[in-house]
Amino acid sequence: MSRLEIRGNLRTAYADVYTPQAVSALEALAGFDADRRAVMAARIERRAARARNRQPLDFLKPDAFIGRTRIRVQEARDGTFTGSPIPGDLRRQWIQGTGPAARPDSAIEVSIRNVAYALLSGADGWMFDGEDALGQVSTMSLDNQRSLKLAIHRDPLFLKVAEGVAGEMNRWAQGFLGRPIISDWVKQLDFTTKIFRARGLHLDDRHIRHAGGEGFSASIADAALFIVNNHAALRRSASSFVFYLPKIQTAEEAALWSDILDALEAHLALPAGAIKVYVLVEQLETCFQLMEIRAALGAHFVGFNTGRWDYINSVSDSMAWDPGFINPNIDAITMTYGYMRNYEDRVRRASNTPDTRGQYSLWQGGMETNIPVGSASGVADSMRRAVAGAEREQREGASGKWVAHWKMVHIVRPVWEKVGEENQLGRRFPRLSYTADDASGLLQLEPAARTIRGARDLLSVALQYGNAFGRGLQAAALKPADFFGNDDILYLMEDMATGEIRLSILWEWLHKRAPLTDADAIGVKPGDILTRELFGTLLIEEYDKLKRASNRDVHDVSKTTTLPIAREIVETYVLADVKLPWYIDLLNINLDNDDLDEARRRIRLLTDAFRKDGTRVTWNLDFEKTSHRTTAGE
Repeated sequence: MSRLEIRGNLRTAYADVYTPQAVSALEALAGFDADRRAVMAARIERRAARARNRQPLDFLKPDAFIGRTRIRVQEARDGTFTGSPIPGDLRRQWIQGTGPAARPDSAIEVSIRNVAYALLSGADGWMFDGEDALGQVSTMSLDNQRSLKLAIHRDPLFLKVAEGVAGEMNRWAQGFLGRPIISDWVKQLDFTTKIFRARGLHLDDRHIRHAGGEGFSASIADAALFIVNNHAALRRSASSFVFYLPKIQTAEEAALWSDILDALEAHLALPAGAIKVYVLVEQLETCFQLMEIRAALGAHFVGFNTGRWDYINSVSDSMAWDPGFINPNIDAITMTYGYMRNYEDRVRRASNTPDTRGQYSLWQGGMETNIPVGSASGVADSMRRAVAGAEREQREGASGKWVAHWKMVHIVRPVWEKVGEENQLGRRFPRLSYTADDASGLLQLEPAARTIRGARDLLSVALQYGNAFGRGLQAAALKPADFFGNDDILYLMEDMATGEIRLSILWEWLHKRAPLTDADAIGVKPGDILTRELFGTLLIEEYDKLKRASNRDVHDVSKTTTLPIAREIVETYVLADVKLPWYIDLLNINLDNDDLDEARRRIRLLTDAFRKDGTRVTWNLDFEKTSHRTTAGE
């Protein structure tokens, strides 16, 4: 089995995270990393083949076997597999919050406040994010693990912080809701189910690699560290071990996850199927294999989640080869828009198909990104929209939804409280079908505006997001620069997915010569296209707005460091003739780098490698920039 290296002095500095037991588990699981690289290479090849053959995605052949399993596709579709009963602490998940357990460049007593807000929020579950919302600068992924371990083990430091946070939360609630939200803060800490979102199979860890120099799976690192360090404490409190698995594209990838989790359970002598997972349906290809994914994960699987931004990005990326597939303004692509409506319908039908034991799975609805901060009228209007969105999802069959900020829990949760049902398991919907019409429905476009205002929105938020990412704020409150200073327009909590989709749509408009639908004051007429020259003009203007913005909206220190790098990345991505799969790749290779010339070198390295043979540069380019390294087994 390959030995692993841990960067610099981190083995010692984070001895509470890299415990001997955790390192032993990492070594035990390391062999799966070759399989991970193989399925990631297969992803890129499928993507390239679709472009070469100008062929959209399709359903699997019914008589085929799901990769890494002996389950036939038709058996999965028929429910001829054994899934998982829903554990008691997951049966009612009306509202799940999401956010990281750490803050950039912060002492532990500051970082751990994130966990206190989450566990005192009144959310039924909290998905502590190791992926899209967690910054990766410096040692944030390890700070995230440390905060969670301290909270789950009820460390005195965490309890001291939680007591103070409870008072702050009640003061806010008294002013906003007219009542406190926490009566007994110690008891409240037991209310919320603790869930962890591991990083996706496409990402390498920044602090661990194979002894030969190859990058190591961030997924394996996250899963092993969280479960090894916390399973005993979670079991003592009768809590489930629960992951959200992001960015899965195929049932074969789900089967790889299942094998990793099986091996981790065996290594720790946990019961088979003890680790439960939700799957975030963030990829178009996933929607063609929903029942197959359920079957591949078997006793681990408890539910699906329907998101928005990542899924839109995957649709755009999957159809990058088709000049006729062009998205409208991003604000038109709601959950009731064309292909999004069909996507949601397939997920709820897959969730409510029984397995051989008559067991169903949960459907967790999408994200509410609003925050109740702004003018009185702006907040009131946004909160009405938030409640209306939750009511729609509840009517459609979701057992709950997400919020991106703890303040939203008590605004949205009453939608499910009024209904009073634990969940909507087994609600009757038609069985899934697998026809050509079903496939085309997942790509259904509907008429909507495509405007200069929309392009400015895409550009401004993409630039701001790239800048926030470079500062370690992978989840940030953002809005287009034209609305800075207007408190009637609220900031939205955005994470990595919002950057991905904005650049995908900009690339699509530019390279497919998308006709704009409306006139604009800069001289654009209906039918004009987004040319390179027009894009260049908009980039200059939107970038200039950010340079001139106040420190509240764009940190002054970033204007000569990470913001110019974000601009370089955005421009490279949108203008490249070959569409890159991920914005995050370009951001990740520039973490902890503020030098623009060095950023340009790294960007060229990445784009040249992908253009040459589809290689994705995902490993930490700064791994060697430490005084020494340690071997994981030492």
